[in-house]
Amino acid sequence: MSKMNPMDLPLNWQIVRFQEVVKFTKKPKDLRYSEYSEVPFVPMNLIPIATLFSEEFTLKPTNALSSGTYFEPGDILLAKITPSFENGKQSIIEDLPTPFGIATTEVIPIREVEGVSDRVYLFYYLLSPDVRALLTARMKGTTGRLRLGAETLADLEFPLPPLAEQRRIVAKLEVLFAQLDAAVDNLKKAQVQLQRYRQSVLKAAFEGELTRKEKEVHLDSWESIKLSEFITLESGSRPKGGVRWIEKGIPSLGGENLTRKGSLCFDKVKYVPDKFFNSMKNGHIQLSDILVVKDGTIGKISFVEDDFPYKRAAINEHLFIVRVDSKVAFPKFVFYYLLSSAGQEQIRLDIRGITVPGITRQFVKRVEVPLPSFTEQEQIVSELERYLSVADAVETTLDIELKSAERLRQSILKHAFSGKLVPQDPNDEPASVLLEKIQDEKEHQQPKRKKTITRRKTPTSTKQLSLPLD
Repeated sequence: MSKMNPMDLPLNWQIVRFQEVVKFTKKPKDLRYSEYSEVPFVPMNLIPIATLFSEEFTLKPTNALSSGTYFEPGDILLAKITPSFENGKQSIIEDLPTPFGIATTEVIPIREVEGVSDRVYLFYYLLSPDVRALLTARMKGTTGRLRLGAETLADLEFPLPPLAEQRRIVAKLEVLFAQLDAAVDNLKKAQVQLQRYRQSVLKAAFEGELTRKEKEVHLDSWESIKLSEFITLESGSRPKGGVRWIEKGIPSLGGENLTRKGSLCFDKVKYVPDKFFNSMKNGHIQLSDILVVKDGTIGKISFVEDDFPYKRAAINEHLFIVRVDSKVAFPKFVFYYLLSSAGQEQIRLDIRGITVPGITRQFVKRVEVPLPSFTEQEQIVSELERYLSVADAVETTLDIELKSAERLRQSILKHAFSGKLVPQDPNDEPASVLLEKIQDEKEHQQPKRKKTITRRKTPTSTKQLSLPLD
């Protein structure tokens, strides 16, 4: 966010520093955790994304506490470490069985200043995309471990409306977001239903239902053959000998390039030098190859279509290439079977490992594919693609609508914090009066300096002292 121009805001708003309108919660000096047998603990995984209120915590024995961040009921818990901050992890926890809780050390606990700021207004301001972008740019640390400092957050410019207007803005946001959330929820339900539709079509295909109208189908004539009998299997590899990923070169595809619906995406392609590709004996991608994820997100499978954008490409160590003998089976028929629930169930029988589950090369010896005649294989693929193309069109529309909903949410937030979401009321107490209250409160809390008389034994130079600003 660039520096905000006060002229862009209503006249009764003020630009202040964030620290003027919030309190950063700190543990009282006289508090002893040992006075409690157990306390509520909030690890990072229990802090939801962009969720106003949360009730998620675990009870942890105090003698098991080695570290943590003190917070009180009603605090905004703001994740400060990447990628949790960028993902929008923040929430308010109100109901605790004790007067306080302990959260992960990677949060900043924040609360409003009574009579000056509204905590829900603060909450939504911290979700504003412009604010997030500004704070993300100011995070410090090493790659992958960047953190937002409390001092950076304290120095953030904050548009302060009258308190009454803050509450009107919050009320309007809650109405608009409730409507938007309901619409998004319906879109996501439609996506789930679409996935079920895909599986139902695939199931019908391999039960002979899609081609039953074309001719009499005799499923007993289908032959069940193990995958290992008519395919070759290749594993990918990672760059060796100190070779690193580069910006240009030979594409090396991984699990992130496979989608759940069976297509390929090229948003996050990594590249390796030509010499690495040339030294590989296996793992070179060809048209009509079936790519199978072997660890991580098991079950993701894609097919290399004729419009594959690269003349040369490889797979990394997280993928297998299944190359079908086209004299035995139609490659795309095998791909669709492996994508079906029946094929997925057989693949998952080979899952090994707990920390990082994966499948071994042996899965091709377990998976059996029902093969009809070549003619019927082609007919089934043709019918499948006719049905699935409709699903693809619907999915594209759903994706566009979801992205549109997110853009609308960001637009609403931008209007909220520029004074354009609700009308101003001339009867509201201006924000300038709130600032006076803040200043009066500071002066009231400022301890009076005691007059002391010091005797100097030796002359010293006189230096002007300045008190640190709050």
